[in-house]
Amino acid sequence: MSRKRRRKLPLEPFTASVTDLSHDGRGVARVGEKVVFVHGALPGEVVRFQITARRRQYDEGTLLEVIEAAPERVEPRCPHFGVCGGCSLQHMAPQAQIRRKQAQLENDLDAIGHTTPQTLFPPLTGPVWGYRRKARLGVKHVPKKGKVLVGFRERGGRYIADLITCPVLHPQVGERLEDLSRLVGELSVRDRLPQIEVAMGDEDAALVFRHLEPLNDADRHLLRAFGEVYGFHIHLQPGGLDSVHRLWPEEGEDLLVYRHPDFDVTLRFRPTDFTQVNRDINRAMVARAVELLALTGEESVLDLFCGLGNFTLPIARRAAAVTGVEGEGGLIERARANADANGIDNAEFHVADLADPAALEAPWAQRRYDRLLLDPARAGAELIATHLGRFQAERIVYVSCNPATLARDAGLITAQGYRLRGAGVMDMFPHTTHVESIAVFERA
Repeated sequence: MSRKRRRKLPLEPFTASVTDLSHDGRGVARVGEKVVFVHGALPGEVVRFQITARRRQYDEGTLLEVIEAAPERVEPRCPHFGVCGGCSLQHMAPQAQIRRKQAQLENDLDAIGHTTPQTLFPPLTGPVWGYRRKARLGVKHVPKKGKVLVGFRERGGRYIADLITCPVLHPQVGERLEDLSRLVGELSVRDRLPQIEVAMGDEDAALVFRHLEPLNDADRHLLRAFGEVYGFHIHLQPGGLDSVHRLWPEEGEDLLVYRHPDFDVTLRFRPTDFTQVNRDINRAMVARAVELLALTGEESVLDLFCGLGNFTLPIARRAAAVTGVEGEGGLIERARANADANGIDNAEFHVADLADPAALEAPWAQRRYDRLLLDPARAGAELIATHLGRFQAERIVYVSCNPATLARDAGLITAQGYRLRGAGVMDMFPHTTHVESIAVFERA
């Protein structure tokens, strides 16, 4: 049996100019004719680096020294930056990060969608620290370290990073990682507890402990006490999502709450429901989407991938009628309940897999709508974008978490007689390469 030859790594470091930034935040340099992706390097810099891996088409390197720094370089705030994989751009000034994301959106629209927005919207920005209100934290008991690790995974690795703090998480959680580590270390199931899910509403924060073996009475006592002392709702997940239940507090509503004050809308959700991680940007994003829909109060609106009504219910305050469609039945249940709780009677909701052509045979898909809003997952909305002409909407607002699939779908939309009136980015995830964007199309 032949063995694959390992490419020998050079021992000496290299010096090179950095010309670009990769999609995952690494500096792009060249050694000879070969591209090298250098962790920690920024465009415009001259750096010294060590080759750490060799591939057929490219090499990978780790920064040793910045010989000439870019003007955008700043000192990372997090002591774990470079080890933890949660952030990749803390060494770049926030204003430069958002400019880079805007440029990526423009490039993808041009290269993939073959279209250019008539207007570039000013970026939506907000707090860049303590903004994250939703997260899944890995948990691992490591006897050699004498502790339980709680946090995100290491950069490029499968191990949990040894974190003390996390400045991008809301401080109620980000400053409690060591307390969580000690808590799990005292549980009988510390070797069988792989994850803690974090979810925050406007007032309350919840922790969902995924455990693979049953808890004993002492475990439950410790978890209740932690929730009481630090102000967390404590939920347990012994199996699938349908097994999630609250342990503490024992009384009261089993849901969290966030609000859209500009629309007098309150949304209730389960800790495991999908919600946006950044409350300030989410509020601004919804306001911009409603503005771009250009509603006068007479329109019927179709909101696809509607979730629990994040856009649908604010739209209902400004439109004659709105129809929300989502693939997850539990979210639709919460959306209907949220409409009732807000006294909204001009919204209807349907469950449908919007990647399945059969969804387009449903009665809601046979109607004409004046406006259309899309907010798909990273895979985009290729099926809907291909067939959206059937809805005859005058305006389409597309909210995206992946500029590449937005660009692909923009090409499909413009091919059906629409023009791209405007597009811009929203800084939902500062210090990461994640690009959240919004675009508006108008019938030509």
